[in-house]
Amino acid sequence: MSYQRRHRQSDGQLKDVVIQLRIDHQCPQCGAPAILEETDRLFTCEFCRVKSFLQEQGYFRYLLPSRAPQGKSLVWVPYWRFKGMHFSCTEKEVRHRFVDVSLRAVDLDPFPPSVGLRSQALKLKFVTPESRGLFLKPTVPFANVLKRIERRFASQQPEPVVHKAHIGESLSVIYAPFHIDRKLYDGVLNRPIASAMPDNFDLSKSPEWRRKKGITFLPTLCPHCGWDLEGQRDSLVLHCDNCASVWRPRKDGFSKLNTAHIPDRGDDVIYLPFWRIKGEIAGVDLNSHADLVRLANLPKIVRPAMEKTRFYFWAMAFKVRPQLLLNLSRAVTLAQPNEGLAAGLPSAPLHPVTLPLKEGVESLKLTVSDLIRPKSRMVELIPGIKIVPKSFLLIYIPFHENHHDLVQPTFNMSINKNMLAHARHI
Repeated sequence: MSYQRRHRQSDGQLKDVVIQLRIDHQCPQCGAPAILEETDRLFTCEFCRVKSFLQEQGYFRYLLPSRAPQGKSLVWVPYWRFKGMHFSCTEKEVRHRFVDVSLRAVDLDPFPPSVGLRSQALKLKFVTPESRGLFLKPTVPFANVLKRIERRFASQQPEPVVHKAHIGESLSVIYAPFHIDRKLYDGVLNRPIASAMPDNFDLSKSPEWRRKKGITFLPTLCPHCGWDLEGQRDSLVLHCDNCASVWRPRKDGFSKLNTAHIPDRGDDVIYLPFWRIKGEIAGVDLNSHADLVRLANLPKIVRPAMEKTRFYFWAMAFKVRPQLLLNLSRAVTLAQPNEGLAAGLPSAPLHPVTLPLKEGVESLKLTVSDLIRPKSRMVELIPGIKIVPKSFLLIYIPFHENHHDLVQPTFNMSINKNMLAHARHI
């Protein structure tokens, strides 16, 4: 079981490395081959130029490549694969780490407990209705996998944990091939993994999972005007340049998003997306700007107008490293940039939305934890806090680009451009 990939840099420091899955794919329109990355959602065929948005029911399902001899009956064993950022709040701080783990999703001991590095080293394929063999149904709930991860982290925490959250999580199932010929064979290497089959081994007791439909490809045509929707390959939100509308995928198509931006006439501007969320909060007073000043113990005088100014949560709508996610969420929430907003999209480059709204909602309690001052109050306050989101708005904030960084001078925020580019693969 691997929780993170790390390599040593030239200066001797250890750095987390995010390794992407690679998926063999064919264009649904012309059949041309393509290699996708795990985070890809908007697929553009290099041959026929048709664009499609990839969707799956619940989570994506992949196949490891099989080298089993022709004619062998394959048994496909499921493994939960989880990747994301794990946060834990103690009485002193909010801790974080990157998680990349695969664990067997069936309770059958002869099969390996994990796929190891194979999912990163080999090209995978999507499971389709045409995929042949016996596909075992996952019978170990994913919640059990999360409990194992959390137990592992809890054993490494010196202080009690008052709140946990997973942000930017990617959940999928990877099917590994096996076949039986008096021995159990690993279908990837076509080698036996056990000298003999266990006496109690009986696949007939394991429920089969039947594939009814494949990946859904949504045509990327604007529901409003029929124009082509635009976005980058990892975009979770698409926009129409013709009617200036913004759309996010749903089960049966696209739904319209309301957007706004902070105007900036600079020539070196790129706009980064944030979710502004209004919620009902129980367990702590956080309904106005004045409440925010008191909770965060800010060096400000609470004026009467602050008591009447509504408080909004601000959450990331794009991927960054865990510490930067905490820092930016806290900085924008403290700034409360609710004045001077212009409706719609700006006429400047946009960074793609790569963190969905549900991940923004998941991060709200983390933001509150990071705001509380003094930190000793976290143990008292956090367990009783409940946040129910009521409405949201996607807002683009302008950052000025220099040689190394994107800078937001008004709110005192800065993001390294290389770090931002690498974080899109989290």
